[in-house]
Amino acid sequence: MTARLRIAIQKSGRLAERSLGILESAGFRLVKGANELLYRVENAPIDLLRIRDDDIPAFVADGVADFGIVGRNVLAEFGGARAPEELMALGFGRCELKLAVPEGFAYGGPSSLAGRRIATSYPRVLSRFLKENAVEADIVTLRGAVEVAPRLKMAHAICDLVSTGATLEANGLVAVETVLRSEAALVRAPSVHAGLDSVAESVVQRIRGVVASLGAKYVMMNAPRAVLPEISRILPGADAPTVTPLAGREDAVAVHAVCQESVFWETLERLKAAGASSILVLPIEKMM
Repeated sequence: MTARLRIAIQKSGRLAERSLGILESAGFRLVKGANELLYRVENAPIDLLRIRDDDIPAFVADGVADFGIVGRNVLAEFGGARAPEELMALGFGRCELKLAVPEGFAYGGPSSLAGRRIATSYPRVLSRFLKENAVEADIVTLRGAVEVAPRLKMAHAICDLVSTGATLEANGLVAVETVLRSEAALVRAPSVHAGLDSVAESVVQRIRGVVASLGAKYVMMNAPRAVLPEISRILPGADAPTVTPLAGREDAVAVHAVCQESVFWETLERLKAAGASSILVLPIEKMM
């Protein structure tokens, strides 16, 4: 039986669809298996294991899966020496693990929580944070509905994931401290299954190319040769641009550059003011 690489991704939740999307953008054609827990890649020897996000670090650390796509918050809670290696951030699923207190709570830093009860779904991360800040507090571990704990008198404060803050506001809570910044990440097992090293390298390179192209733009323009230094300073997140002569003009050149940062209208206006003309900004689908 031909060996197949295994990638563990979230079965459902905020990272599930984006995890599938980044693999499809990397050129892997996904086919549903006999059930929702297993997808197969049609054009490569790869299987996708769709499991609970809390289980992904263990699957990868134990070598059941060769790679995993998981939130840094989950990875940090798994923690310890067994935690799988993080290869790269993936640019989606951004959120923050924050301490939040009821409105009117006199918060003056982590020491304000000494001797208090803090509800959270991330007891290990919170415990490390409190230890780093020399604060002794009681941790109340909950698996959901953390934000209602103060209202039910179960805790004086909470430590929970925050994206927009709307849930906190609805429950009369105010975020006061960032414990961890999180986003989706690609993690790797200590070793991949035998004979699959080239497939694993292809997965990493393709995903890195997709991540690099997110938000990147290809910018083209004509400009006087004399203003090239100013043009290079204005282009956001670009390496040295490619410069080629314009036919029949010694004083002007064509400038092409890949910009890793957002190209705003203000950027185009600054380029035009510097002397650039015929400015084009194109999206990048793939980059390696």
